[in-house]
Amino acid sequence: MSQLLAAFGINWWLLVANLINFGVLLWVLWYFLYGPLTRMLDERRKRVSQGVLDAEEAERHLREVEESRVGLLAEAGKEADAVVADARAAARAKEQEILAGGKAGAERLLAEAKSEAAELKVRALDESKQEVAKMVVLGIEKLALDKKTS
Repeated sequence: MSQLLAAFGINWWLLVANLINFGVLLWVLWYFLYGPLTRMLDERRKRVSQGVLDAEEAERHLREVEESRVGLLAEAGKEADAVVADARAAARAKEQEILAGGKAGAERLLAEAKSEAAELKVRALDESKQEVAKMVVLGIEKLALDKKTS
């Protein structure tokens, strides 16, 4: 075998030394380059995978928040409609109350005006009767004086 290697110009000791150097170089590259590089790639793969999971979770959470927001807006709209309806009902009730109060006040004023008119009528009739009575008395006195003088 040694002759075969010599025939091809291969030095046995040099071949073994190169194999040892290659092995050492391979081990050094494996230990200092390939191992850390694969660990870094694995960590990066895990971070990217975790980032994708976090993004999916954030998207799901965003959808939930959006659905919740839509629900809250719908509920707030319903509550606002209810408040507006209550306010309108209260306004109608207040309007009816004010109208009823106005009608009652108008009826009271009308009744007072009728009462005053009746009193004034009675007073005017009394005054007229007194005037008529005075006129009658004056007329009788005048007649009596005219008869006496005649």
